Parts: sequence; C-alpha cells; structure tokens
Amino acid sequence: MTPRNIFPQILTFIFYLLLQIFFVRQLVFLNHAFCFVYVATVILLPFDISRVQLVFLGFIAGIFIDIFYNTIGANAAAMTFIAYIRTPILALLVPQRGYDERQILSLKSMGLSWFVSYVTILTFVHHFILFSLEASDFGLILPILAKVIASTIFTTLVIIIIQFFRKD
Repeated sequence: MTPRNIFPQILTFIFYLLLQIFFVRQLVFLNHAFCFVYVATVILLPFDISRVQLVFLGFIAGIFIDIFYNTIGANAAAMTFIAYIRTPILALLVPQRGYDERQILSLKSMGLSWFVSYVTILTFVHHFILFSLEASDFGLILPILAKVIASTIFTTLVIIIIQFFRKD
C-alpha cells in the first residue's frame, strides 16, 4: 500500500464497521438472513497488503464487532480466519490476465462474476464459522446451513449494492 491510498483504505475500513454497528445490525430477513457487511473490511483490502497485516486487521474488525454484539470472540475468530485464507482464495480465483498489485479490489475493476465469486466464498466461510460458534452444537447443522446460505446471499447482495455507489 502506498501512502497515497492508505487514508482512503482506513476510511473504507471504518465506514464498513460503523455501517454494521449503526445501520445494518437491524437488517434481518425472515429471522434467518442476517447482514454482516463488515466482512468487506477484509475482503476489499488491497492485493499488496501483507498476510500478517491482513490477519491483524481481520482480528481488530472482528473484536470491534464482538464488543458491540456481545459475542465473546466469535466474530474475531471468523474474521481472523477469512483474513488468513484470503490469499489462497485470491490465488484460486486468479483471472487470466493476473492481478495488478496496484489494482483496487472492487466490482468495477474486477468484473461482476469474479467479484461475486470472491465475495461469496469468503462470506460463506465467515458465516459458517460465526454461526457454528454461536450454535456450538453440530447437531443443529441444518438450521446453521440455512442461516449461512440465507445470510451469505443477503450480505453479498448488500456488498454489491454498496459497490455501485463507490468511486474508483
């Protein structure tokens, strides 16, 4: 990350956290689909960020949400894990032309199909870990999967909608 783009990244990071705490927290669809738009804090960080920084920022974002949601580390665990696996997921989804280290990770720059695939995979993993930790009983696997799938679709749609209002 260059000094020129650090400030906008910090603002984006803070924006998604505050959006989650003050507005999106109340978005629940049919008591099964929850919106966790704050996952975008890690998902949308630049390509050239180190894995250590990524994991640290994921933990910070997760613990910040845990404080407001009173979830005792579940969000921190889920965010730390998706921050850790983000690099292999990016390697798995590498486009034919490759990645430009200076490229901004956004819907506009990466294209709809790539962006939806990327966000959906990491959001699904986050939600599966989060809801599994909250339920703490794998006997509830069907209700957990229903919440995970519904919440993944909901969260991915909200992140995509927000991307339409982003200036790159």
